[in-house]
Amino acid sequence: MIMLRLRKLIFYTLFFITTYFIYVYPYGVLKFFFFQENIFKISSITIAFIPYLLIIFYFKTYNTFFLLKLYVYEGMGIGFISFWIVNLGLLIDIFSSIRSFDIGIVSVLSIIIITIYSLINGRLISIKNIEIYSPKVKNKIRIIFLSDMHLGTNKKKHLEKIYTKIKNLEFDLFLIGGDLLDSSSFKLEDLNIFNNIKKPILFINGNHEYYIRDYKKKMKELNNYNLLFLDDAHFRFKNINIIGISDQQKLESQKIKVEKYYKEKLFNLIVVHKPTLWSRVLEKTDLMLSGHTHNGQIFPFNFLVKLQFKNIYGLYEKSNSKLYVSSGSGCWGPKMRLGSKNEIVSIQISGNQNNNKILN
Repeated sequence: MIMLRLRKLIFYTLFFITTYFIYVYPYGVLKFFFFQENIFKISSITIAFIPYLLIIFYFKTYNTFFLLKLYVYEGMGIGFISFWIVNLGLLIDIFSSIRSFDIGIVSVLSIIIITIYSLINGRLISIKNIEIYSPKVKNKIRIIFLSDMHLGTNKKKHLEKIYTKIKNLEFDLFLIGGDLLDSSSFKLEDLNIFNNIKKPILFINGNHEYYIRDYKKKMKELNNYNLLFLDDAHFRFKNINIIGISDQQKLESQKIKVEKYYKEKLFNLIVVHKPTLWSRVLEKTDLMLSGHTHNGQIFPFNFLVKLQFKNIYGLYEKSNSKLYVSSGSGCWGPKMRLGSKNEIVSIQISGNQNNNKILN
């Protein structure tokens, strides 16, 4: 009990420190540039309790109030961008003779320009084309792969935008690699758009589905929207054995599931939300499709993500096994992207002997 309380104390302390540096600290630095005020004032640290408590309230109560959601998420994105810009400004202030006021002006303009760009980029969706060769596949098979749509954070309009792009593509199979939903505010009826797709749609859970109220009930209802739930199960499509692995279990348990459903003579395609499993099942995997990392979403967060995940974006190959990690088709939290893109992945698997390649 004491250890549990200690862990909670450490977590909430670190959470408060993070909140301070994202939501309050950048503006303290700007006040230093313009008015030469002390950055670490007691009053500014006290003010940090406001966003700290609002964020806790938002996540603990599943609150869907628009302005609160906007403050928590977009405030997070703007704060993160502001954090590294003002720190760069501080370095320039220390090691150059440029006036602090001028550094402040440039910092504010940089924050505004980069924030606007990130907001625009966070609403765009690109199509990534990949070709995979395997002698196990006789006829050409085209697959659409999506991950991390984060419907809830993103509205129905975002899903409609994705559908508009997908309906113009040729494909035989549709795979969703987790984090389709991330909020109880999203209505399952809005998934009815998937009923317009007359191809198999296979879906596995990511980590965010587990945060939804009545999670198990809502997962069962996905069948009403042409979504086949493939957690810890497999599905044969022509010469492809598709193995879906659920997210909320240990790596060893995931490995056992892959070994259980593996078919030696078929092309084994593993769909799992996080890419960490790949190195443990190389011999049982022809292709693994994952997401989760968002390729960092907002620069320079990709460097931090790299500390946790060895493979954060793109096509990787080792021992005749391949892994593709998608940057995701939606944003989590702030609807902003800097140094990354929302993407729809179009994969062509064929027996023609070409090098595996990314076309764009």
